[in-house]
Amino acid sequence: MKGIYFINDRISLNGLSKEESLKLQEQTMLPYIQKSKIEMVKLNPYQLHNYYTIPHALLYDLKKHRNILDCFILYSPEIMDDFINSYPSKWLILKSFFNEIVTMKERKDHPFKFIV
Repeated sequence: MKGIYFINDRISLNGLSKEESLKLQEQTMLPYIQKSKIEMVKLNPYQLHNYYTIPHALLYDLKKHRNILDCFILYSPEIMDDFINSYPSKWLILKSFFNEIVTMKERKDHPFKFIV
């Protein structure tokens, strides 16, 4: 299985600092990724991390490569709220490149597949 995971490095979760929130997101997703044997795809060879932090950059790379991947992994739906609310059509395009969207934390008002 091939996938991409996304970390929002500009958000504070659960009253944590931005740095602590970044670590929380990564420490929550990595065990799931390893356990599920998901191969992380790096679409851009110049990308610094194994994950994306900018939805527009991810969308650009997905359009450029035109690959359909198995999963897009997020810590929680709220990680993408700003992007989804500001660019709903781009969100629809972005998620069309994945067979499923997996989140580690559930929120009832988002139609994502939840893994807890």
